Amino acid sequence: QILTKDAVTTQVDGVVYYRIHSAVSAVANITDVHSATFLLAQTTLRNVLGTQSLAQLLAGREEIAHSIQAILDIAMEQWGIKVARVEIKDVRIPVAMQRAMADEAEAAREARAKVVAAEGEMNASKALQQASMVLAESPAGLQLRYLQTLTNLAAENNSTIVFPLPINMLESLGQKNRGG
Repeated sequence: QILTKDAVTTQVDGVVYYRIHSAVSAVANITDVHSATFLLAQTTLRNVLGTQSLAQLLAGREEIAHSIQAILDIAMEQWGIKVARVEIKDVRIPVAMQRAMADEAEAAREARAKVVAAEGEMNASKALQQASMVLAESPAGLQLRYLQTLTNLAAENNSTIVFPLPINMLESLGQKNRGG
């Protein structure tokens, strides 16, 4: 078990592959080569991983393994041992932490979705503002847009539409009839 830099308790399985290249040094310098190698590897793993955050540990397992291999190789050279390879096989985190990380990721996704929706609303409101400015300059264009909207409604819903006419339009029609 290891406590990471960001205070997350993890269980890490690691493997050290080594060979004895000098039997005389191994017998003369240490009582039990295998036990000493195991303890040194375990201690080195804890020391190195204790300086990493959980995210660094999960993302950089290979680099961490190379770092551990270099440290072990230097330390065990005097014992007549050559470290061939170090692998970090498995990193397990508590179930409660997994749930918390999943909740955090979901909240981040929801926050990004809200930002995207808000940006869409902002763009739509800017487009509506520009359209209203164009229509404000042309009353006939506004009435044509109004009629187009009514046509779309009639095509989609196939129902009776009560068509209100703007009062200024009725006034202009009345003036033409009186003058004619």
